[in-house]
Amino acid sequence: MSAAYRRVLLKISGEALLGNREYGLDGETVERIAKEVRHVHDLGVEICAVIGGGNIFRGVSGAAAGMERASADYMGMLATVINALSLQNALEREGVNTRVQSAIPMSTVCEPYIRRRAIRHMEKKRVVIFAGGTGNPFFTTDTAAALRASEMGCDAILKATKVDGVYSDDPVKVKDAERYDRLSYMEVLSRDLKVMDASAISLARENRIPIVVFSIYTHGAFAEVVQGRGRFTIIGD
Repeated sequence: MSAAYRRVLLKISGEALLGNREYGLDGETVERIAKEVRHVHDLGVEICAVIGGGNIFRGVSGAAAGMERASADYMGMLATVINALSLQNALEREGVNTRVQSAIPMSTVCEPYIRRRAIRHMEKKRVVIFAGGTGNPFFTTDTAAALRASEMGCDAILKATKVDGVYSDDPVKVKDAERYDRLSYMEVLSRDLKVMDASAISLARENRIPIVVFSIYTHGAFAEVVQGRGRFTIIGD
C-alpha cells in the first residue's frame, strides 16, 4: 500500500527506549524501533525524528530535586544526544543512512542543527534525528518536535507512545478510560489531555500539522499508521 504522508516527524519518548529496564537503554528495544523506522523508510517516506531523554535524565525531575531548572534541562538535552546516537547506530545496522543534528553544537559526534541541510538530507532519503531539544531550557522535546516538524514542512507528527491512542485517563491505571479516535487541537487543550504539552499542541495547530498518536510497542504499527491503517488517534482541526 502507498503511504498517506510524504514526510513525517516521529516523536519518541526516552522512556520508550527503556524496554524492561528501569534506567538507560535497552538494546533490543532500540533495534526493534530501528526496524520499524526502516519499514517506513522502505515505503519511500521521508523521516525525521525527535527523541526525549527521560530514560537517562529528566530536567523537571532534576529541578524538583533542588537543581537549578536551566542546568537540569541542559542535562536532559545531553541525554537526548546519547539516545539519538544509539538510534543512529541501530538504523545504520539496518542499512538506513542517518544523520544526527543537535541544537547544542558538538561537532565531534554529530552535525549542528541547520534547517536547510536537514531538509536536503531527507530529500536524499536519509533519516535525520534531531537531538538537544530546542537548544533552550524550559522547553520540552514535545515542543522541539512541533518546532522541527514546522521547520521541515512535515505532513504529520507521529507521536509514539506506550498505548494505541489518546485516552481520557491513564488506561493502565483506569480500566474504563475512554479512548478517542479523533480530537481537535482545542479539545486536547481544554480537556488537559496529557498528549503533548500545550505549547507543542498550539504550535502544531498554528501550522496545521496533524498529530497522530499510536503505540510504538505494537509490531508494524508505525508503517500501518503512515499508510492510514491500524489503531491510532488523530489530532487536527
